[in-house]
Amino acid sequence: MKSRKITFYRFISILLLAVIAFTFIFPFYWILTGSLKRQNVAIKLPPEWFPLHPTLENFQKLFRNPAGNWMFNTVFISLCSMILVCVTASMAGYVLAKKRFYGRAVVFSLIICAMALPKQVVLVPLVRIMARLKLADTLWAVILPTVGWPFGVFLMKQFSETVPTEILEAARIDGAGEVRTFLRVVCPIIKPAFGALAIFTFINTWNDYFLQLIMLQSRANLTISLGIATLQAEFATNYGLLMAGAALGAVPIVTVFLVFQKFFTQGITMGAVKG
Repeated sequence: MKSRKITFYRFISILLLAVIAFTFIFPFYWILTGSLKRQNVAIKLPPEWFPLHPTLENFQKLFRNPAGNWMFNTVFISLCSMILVCVTASMAGYVLAKKRFYGRAVVFSLIICAMALPKQVVLVPLVRIMARLKLADTLWAVILPTVGWPFGVFLMKQFSETVPTEILEAARIDGAGEVRTFLRVVCPIIKPAFGALAIFTFINTWNDYFLQLIMLQSRANLTISLGIATLQAEFATNYGLLMAGAALGAVPIVTVFLVFQKFFTQGITMGAVKG
C-alpha cells in the first residue's frame, strides 16, 4: 500500500484539529484531576497539573451529604423528560408531517414561534399551574413543563417528512391501523431521530439550572447542580469538593452520549441529505 503523502495543508488541518480537541478535553481533565486533590493543592500556584498525592476525600465528603439522592433526582428528571419528549414529539411530528387536516400550517407556525419564546416569559404561569396541580416542589414540576418541547416536535416533524408515503399506504392496505403503522413502520425509519432527540433532551434537562432553581426548594428534592451550589456556600468554596461534584454530574451525560452516539450520527446524516 502506498503511504499517504502529508501535505502542508493536511499537516495544518491535523494540528488545528488537535488544538481544538485539546481545548475541549482539557476542562474535563482538570475537573477529574481536581476532584482528586485536597483543598490546599487545588488552589496552589503554580498549579499541580497531575495530582501527586491523589485522594478520594472529596468524594467521601460529597456522599456524606445527600449527593446520591441529588444524583438520583437529576437522573430521574432527565430520563423521564427524555422518554416523554421522545414519545410526544414523535407522535406530534408524524401527524404534522403526514396527516392533512385544517389548521395544520397554523399549528406548525405556532410551534416555530414557541421555539423563539424565552423560558422566562412562561415561568410565572408554569409556577402557578404547578401550584394548582399540587406539584410544587416536586420532581414532576420540572419534568412536565419539558414534555411539550417545541424543538422536539420540529425535529421529529422534519424527520417524519422522509418517511415514504407509499410505505404508509401499503401498510394501510395490509390492514394495519394507525397505531400499528406508527409503531411498526414509522418508528423504525426515524430511529436515528430518536437518538438525536434523546441526547438533546437529556442534556437540555440535565443542564436546566434555571427551571430547577425555581421549581425545587426542599433539600431532598435538589438536583446535582443545585446541590453543588449549596455545597459551595456551605464549605466556603472548597474547589476540590466542587470538582468532585462536577465530575460526578458529568458521568451520566457522557454515558448517554456514548450510548446514543451511533443514532445521533445517523440522525445528523439523515438531516443533512434529502432525497
